[in-house]
Amino acid sequence: MKRNVFILAFVVLLAGFAVYQNAQHANKETILPTEQAPKVNFLAPSFTLTGLDGKEYAIGGPREKPLLVNFWASWCGPCAAEAPDLVAMYKKYEGQFDLYAVNVTPGDKMDNIKKFVDEYKFPFPVLLDKKGENADIYRVVAIPTSFLIDKNGVVREVIHVLSPRELDKKIANLIKG
Repeated sequence: MKRNVFILAFVVLLAGFAVYQNAQHANKETILPTEQAPKVNFLAPSFTLTGLDGKEYAIGGPREKPLLVNFWASWCGPCAAEAPDLVAMYKKYEGQFDLYAVNVTPGDKMDNIKKFVDEYKFPFPVLLDKKGENADIYRVVAIPTSFLIDKNGVVREVIHVLSPRELDKKIANLIKG
């Protein structure tokens, strides 16, 4: 009988310790690498893509400035509606954050991509996700989808088309850190 009480007390003690550890962990901001879709307060998955300018651009990990990563396509109506707002925000906060427009290339044509970029006068790098692998890694199911990533490489927000005012607020908050 004493043995059973001892075992029960030990199990209760272990369970209590586990609950305590879990509660302590839950109170801290979780920043962990992930191989799954990006989640708010988790590190953004890393990748490198070539831009229309022929340069390579890396996403993921610490950087000098926060970053907005926008997945888009030239045939996407909401992408066209959002494009002038992205250009305006980029110019307004120029030098304070980076913006990479990641074209989901498998569903697009290079001529249409270039025409879209020229029409909206994108002043920021346009990256080509030629196989769509990075859109898959980021679990992009609808475009446009944007990820706001802080200087530490942590996803702070996932957004879709917003009003210019809301987009401005979110970018300003990202820059403030």
